[in-house]
Amino acid sequence: MRVLISADMEGATGVTWPGDVLPGTEQWQRCRRMLTSDVNAAVAGFFAAGADEVLITEAHATMRNVLLEELDRRAVMLTGRHKDLSMIEGIQHPSVAAVAFLGYHAAAGAEGVLAHTYLANSITSVRVNGEVGSEGRLNAYLAAEFGVPVVLVTGDDRACADAVGYAPQAVTVVVKECVSRYAAICRPPAETAASIAAAAEQAGALAGRRSPDAVKQGTTPDGYAVEIEVDAAQLAQAAAIVPTVTRTGERTVAYHSQSAWDMIRCFKTVTTMISAAIEDRFG
Repeated sequence: MRVLISADMEGATGVTWPGDVLPGTEQWQRCRRMLTSDVNAAVAGFFAAGADEVLITEAHATMRNVLLEELDRRAVMLTGRHKDLSMIEGIQHPSVAAVAFLGYHAAAGAEGVLAHTYLANSITSVRVNGEVGSEGRLNAYLAAEFGVPVVLVTGDDRACADAVGYAPQAVTVVVKECVSRYAAICRPPAETAASIAAAAEQAGALAGRRSPDAVKQGTTPDGYAVEIEVDAAQLAQAAAIVPTVTRTGERTVAYHSQSAWDMIRCFKTVTTMISAAIEDRFG
């Protein structure tokens, strides 16, 4: 059994502040160890559940955050950018039987520690088929297209509540409780590691590829209707340059994709265009 762990950072143990996840800062260096602790705990739990291979896919920012030198030696890690399937690269491998979303967070515009969807700011709302578009939901749709179930989600309490909507069968671990976007009641790494390891061992029983229809949540036969709201008009204008994307309001755009593969790739392109249109002072 091969398990894929998608390791984001905003939802990791102890992380509450932008500097905690900004590569190159002193706080990022410190928080990398807590992220690596979360990852190692999940690795241990999945191997205890009978996994014979665990692949960690780096999913945050430059995708070079987990400390390889401190990684459980039984695991392997895909680190760095750029990857076709971004945060869950490797899901397309036919031997992957389950995916875990580690260190995930709430969606753009929602209440949650460091809540956002792909971009740290500028995007104020994402909806897919009418549902709140968190990174967890977007990635779950893509995993479902390959018949891979999401079996474990860790993050703050809001991220775990969000997971109920897109992976109701998944085991969840709350590593911190949201007080505000930049504050949380945090559990120590030793405590969260024990909880994550136990949850991963339990989640291993949910592994197993199945038909895509059996693991989809909230999708329709008509594909994926995506709506994106931004905080400035010129960002919507920039996003609408992407083929198939239509400007639907001063600060909103929309598009439709028949497959999750196309949906996520278009979304990545839209966020690239939005990023390119942001000015330092005016956003």
